[in-house]
Amino acid sequence: MKASEAKLLDFFKKSPQFVIPIYQRTYSWTEKECRQLWGDILRAGSSDKVSAHFIGPVVYVESGLYSISSQSPLLVIDGQQRLTTVTLLLAALAEAIGAGEPIEGFTAKKVRNYYLLNPEEDGERHYKLVLTQTDKTTLLSILQQVEPPKDASLRVTENFELFQSLIQQNQTGLESICKGIAKLMVVDISLDREQDNPQLIFESMNSTGRELSQADLIRNFILMGLKPKLQTHLYEHYWRPMELAFGQEAYNSHFDAFMRHYLTVKTNDIPRKQDVYEVFKKHSRASGIDQAGVEELLKDLYRYALYFCAMALGAEEDSELRQAFHDLRELKVDVAYPLLLEFYHDYKQQTLAKSDLLQAVRLIESYVFRRAICNIPTNSMNKTFANMGKSLKKDRYLESLKAAFMLLPSYRRFPKGDEFQREMKIRDLYNFRSCSYWLRRLENEGRKERVPVDEYTIEHILPQSDNNADKVPAVWREELGQAWEAVWETYRHTLGNLTLTGYNSEYSNRSFADKCGMEGGFAQSPLRLNINLATKGAWNKEAIAGRASYLAAKAISVWQAPMLDTELLAAYKPSAATTAGSYTIDDHPHLASGSLRELFNEFRKQVVALDPCVAEEFLKLYVAYKAETNFVDVVPQAKRLRLSLNVAFHEIDDPREMCKDVTNLGRWGNGDVEVGLSSLEELPYVMGLIRQSLEKQMDSGAEVSD
Repeated sequence: MKASEAKLLDFFKKSPQFVIPIYQRTYSWTEKECRQLWGDILRAGSSDKVSAHFIGPVVYVESGLYSISSQSPLLVIDGQQRLTTVTLLLAALAEAIGAGEPIEGFTAKKVRNYYLLNPEEDGERHYKLVLTQTDKTTLLSILQQVEPPKDASLRVTENFELFQSLIQQNQTGLESICKGIAKLMVVDISLDREQDNPQLIFESMNSTGRELSQADLIRNFILMGLKPKLQTHLYEHYWRPMELAFGQEAYNSHFDAFMRHYLTVKTNDIPRKQDVYEVFKKHSRASGIDQAGVEELLKDLYRYALYFCAMALGAEEDSELRQAFHDLRELKVDVAYPLLLEFYHDYKQQTLAKSDLLQAVRLIESYVFRRAICNIPTNSMNKTFANMGKSLKKDRYLESLKAAFMLLPSYRRFPKGDEFQREMKIRDLYNFRSCSYWLRRLENEGRKERVPVDEYTIEHILPQSDNNADKVPAVWREELGQAWEAVWETYRHTLGNLTLTGYNSEYSNRSFADKCGMEGGFAQSPLRLNINLATKGAWNKEAIAGRASYLAAKAISVWQAPMLDTELLAAYKPSAATTAGSYTIDDHPHLASGSLRELFNEFRKQVVALDPCVAEEFLKLYVAYKAETNFVDVVPQAKRLRLSLNVAFHEIDDPREMCKDVTNLGRWGNGDVEVGLSSLEELPYVMGLIRQSLEKQMDSGAEVSD
């Protein structure tokens, strides 16, 4: 490796050509980064006290002598974002300078011939910087001063136009712009391919994760070390088609998430967001993937990427599936994609029928929506979905999925109909995550000719009056009766009072009778949601509650729960754990009677009451309390109950310091935290510690991002 400080313009001028290898990411700087560079240039150019401004390293590999004295193209390992951005700025500046010369050496001809072009070269060698794919053709069109290609790079085009605009706004400051650019400095780092490892250097320079996405690192890991011919083959046949399938914007915003879902499927574990690259490397190496097998890896990655695009990006061709995926996307449940990727793979392999896939997607939608309506925390769902595929029987796919949903414990439960209906009627659904979603689903359920809900707006029949009771019109106060304000506060955003209309502005705060009878009113509405509204004599508490009950009953058929016969479901239940001798409380002599027995009785009562999913199991030497696994175990001793909490010692919040760290110590019970319970007075505090252990287990499926 050779490193030296250099002025950026001298670096451009002396270098024969910079080429971005195909394994590098596309140009990705946004307006934010461009404006930051622009501000730095203006500050440097307008102050004589600033002698230089450092913008970062440029790392490259050359096939010849590894220095810019050679005429071989330089393969850029790090720095393409800065090189591309400055190239766009110089192109815009040359255009603005025209026949002028703001400072010596800055004419349009010199800017182009010194820093943008190799005037004596032909073909691609004519250009100082050659990008990849769509970026390449768009940048060349800018340098050639011709119309951009039809599928122009969004980032290249937008940032070039940004610099054109900024320069136009600073026509009187061209001298400062030129001076600022002349002060830009880089560290010129050339690598020796025979002695340096470009991949390791690349990783270390981007270890913070701020510059490159996890997917970018993975692409480079796969392709960087291969021979150029193989690189080109794999990129053009697999990686580039994946980029095109996602599209320019979605590739930047969704590809990292897809890689995480893909690895969850392949490793049966959810990687942390910032660990996706490291997990991928470990996975590929554990699978014995070498250069000979890299094509098989990319084939599989490409296959799953197309699955993801079909579901998450609306690329599905089948109309029924496309609509189901669209509905699920509106709920924003990305954590379901590992399970959905498995489903879609089996669908493509004809292991899962289309009708069953459709029902499976609808079950997931119902599960998520019902839990949201019932206000059940979502932090266990990614583990639920990631693990659910393990319990499914491929020869009874849909049946086993229904059983898996029905057997989920209480904090992961699939809400039953009565709970769902009750909450559906009373929840604030106007401020729900997607109000138009549930209204659309209710309106279009069973319709072959779907109503384009996007063309309608949400209507409060009883007006919301800017959420200000003082603005509720007198006609509505009279209609609601003496307790009008309580009715308005309670019901205005609920199911019974919300509908769709194309006449929202015309309705305004009019009376109910006017809304029904006016031109385009409820009496003329073609929407099912508005059926029978005009037949109501008044719109008051009773009318709102009645409509809510009707719609909530309908919601049961829209967001259906899984159903299996009792006997069939029983076959899927895990066998009850059995222990030799079927132990009971009588097998623990310290609990036979007296104050310790009284303490234990109160203890078990409060622990079991923590959650309906908590189960008690007597073993030979201790008593276990579990949700899915043990969260607290009790060893009865002569004068106290010795508790083992199944949580890491550093995670327990114990201001009284009652807990003892028993990590790696032999003992009965599960967990790294021990605490003694000797009296009823200590029980409230100890229950707080136990609750932490239970909540930790329940939260173990929370979004893994740290």
